[in-house]
Amino acid sequence: MTKLFITFLTAIFLGIVCTGCSVNPVTGENQFLLVSPEDEKQMGEEYSKEVEKELGQSVNDVQIQNYINSIGQKIARICHSPEVGFSYKAIDHNSVNAFALPGGYIYITTGLLKELGAESQLAGILAHETAHVTARHIAQQITRDYLIGIGFTVASYKVSSGALRVADIVRQLESMSFSRSEERQADTIGMDYMVKAGYTPYGMVETMEILQKQDESRTIEFFSTHPSPENRIGYLKEHIFNNRYPNTGTVGKEEYASNITERLKLIKPPPKDKNSQ
Repeated sequence: MTKLFITFLTAIFLGIVCTGCSVNPVTGENQFLLVSPEDEKQMGEEYSKEVEKELGQSVNDVQIQNYINSIGQKIARICHSPEVGFSYKAIDHNSVNAFALPGGYIYITTGLLKELGAESQLAGILAHETAHVTARHIAQQITRDYLIGIGFTVASYKVSSGALRVADIVRQLESMSFSRSEERQADTIGMDYMVKAGYTPYGMVETMEILQKQDESRTIEFFSTHPSPENRIGYLKEHIFNNRYPNTGTVGKEEYASNITERLKLIKPPPKDKNSQ
């Protein structure tokens, strides 16, 4: 019986190893992942609504949402994995943050939108998050957590949401922190995306300068999950120089003001929870 059990476990392990090998669409390198793109899409689809409940309701302004999604789709069309089917949404939350769920569900908070001042800066954030998805950083992190025995279990991707505590999974998704090397890769790949989409690469530089300045006065949420690599502004400017990116492309200050800044002023704050009073 013991030999049979060991043989059974070995077969399962070998099956996981065989099915877990894939080629990274960005680097072209083979990598071991326990999560397939289909698994990621299913996860994102199931829990995106729960994320909005936990972290802030979706902004109830069609103009804002359409504008953000239109910029995101420009980036998605030219990225390494347009077949993912990306979506880009704003959620009403005071934190200064943006994040990507598995499967290309990308969110930006109103707190961060209020700090930006141009369409190119917004494109920089959305391109950065898109790059996390295309480079399979989320799948890599889930695989790392599983292999050291924390976080998600691979089996949880296959079961119905009724069998899981959704709020716990949402908190795990929120607490995911990328490595500095993954952040650097998302920066440079994201810059390549936004340039291909027609934006000035300096939008990315300006965005990171804004975030770093904010972080000097108080710790902002973006850097809790996106740790800033050393000399971030320096290597971004070096990437521009090495790729001979011109100081041209869409900036869109007026477009951002009319579609985001002015529209945010019209949004009423969400009602307070009576139970919290």
